[in-house]
Amino acid sequence: MDELIAEILLRIPARSLLRLRNSVCSSWRTLISSSQFAKDHLRRSMAVDPALTHPLIAYFARACEYPKIGVFSVRSVMENRPQEPTKVVSYEGRRYRIIIGSCNGLLCLHDEERGEDGFIISHRAMLWNPCTGFTSQPLEIGGVLSICGFGYDHVNDKYKLLAAVSKKSGEPVTTRMFTFGPNSTWRTIQDFPHNYFDFHSGEYLERLAGLYLSGTGTLNWLLYSHSSFVKVISLDLVKETYSQFSLPSRDSDDNLWMEPKLGILRDCLAVCYETKKTHWTVWFMKDYGVPQSWTKLTTIPHHPLLVHSPSCVALQPIYMLKDVLLAIAPSGKFVLCNLKDGSIDLPNINSSNDGMPRLVPLTQHSCTRVFQLYHESLVSPSHFGLPSCSSEMRLIKPSL
Repeated sequence: MDELIAEILLRIPARSLLRLRNSVCSSWRTLISSSQFAKDHLRRSMAVDPALTHPLIAYFARACEYPKIGVFSVRSVMENRPQEPTKVVSYEGRRYRIIIGSCNGLLCLHDEERGEDGFIISHRAMLWNPCTGFTSQPLEIGGVLSICGFGYDHVNDKYKLLAAVSKKSGEPVTTRMFTFGPNSTWRTIQDFPHNYFDFHSGEYLERLAGLYLSGTGTLNWLLYSHSSFVKVISLDLVKETYSQFSLPSRDSDDNLWMEPKLGILRDCLAVCYETKKTHWTVWFMKDYGVPQSWTKLTTIPHHPLLVHSPSCVALQPIYMLKDVLLAIAPSGKFVLCNLKDGSIDLPNINSSNDGMPRLVPLTQHSCTRVFQLYHESLVSPSHFGLPSCSSEMRLIKPSL
């Protein structure tokens, strides 16, 4: 009977399980709270039923240091009718935090400690599961953080943080790999193979934080220059070694000043760039790390709702549901691109209760915020030995 109950519960979404955990019986509470059940639920949802890992988008303010993180449902954005707005819920912490990345339902946040002169003297990292509400105790990084990335070593069952750290801004950088656990440790690994910006070659990383690709155990950065596409830099979190591979080839008359965008679609690495100054091309990598497996997913013509002149960035792919692509357009707006019939729609996202009043509403522009897709899970920092609490990030009830 217990095995049958467990099998039934594994088929229920994470947020619904939390309600059952707190309202049924002690045996269910024990089962749903266990690390093994959380792993089994995550494994089933990824392999069998992705609907169980309800996709959401979390964001923080780019310029204004609000100690808040907004969250909204991806499915609501993609399925609601225009007159039904997707509402943003807001979480408030004790200080301003930036999202480094997400993995298995956990968001890796970092904050800055400043000296009396106002300069940054140290960075700290913390894990947070917005679904369960649990956070870990902050991890001292021991310096100023630049290039970074958060992900999961599936072979050794470890959550890891890559951090390029310097004691002070402008000082030499060392690359460290932090492993989260009861006694969180770090060790120095091979230096990251590229600076954020190389003055001599003109090459730069599209973003400081690497994208974690589930199933490969890798973090990924796009290295780019205005003279040509360069490559993807990949870090294997199991071996803690780097590799590089090329992007799809481009036409000679493409606008190389238009910055490409790296993303993840259908559990594959994806890249989008402008082609012939008339449309965007979205590619995805069928066989990770094999350049010959880059496959064209779609082309999206320039549209008045998408373009913004002058613009130097391509369309940013976020998520795909059936034949609809959710993306951030160069115009700064979230858009829904129907790849079947070519239609373009603007979703109605109500950010009025995100607690960031100085930011432009999401219905008008997204550039004042930084976004991170994640999937709900039951994984808790306590499952891998980290002291945790549920009071660090507090859900703010919307005003009436």
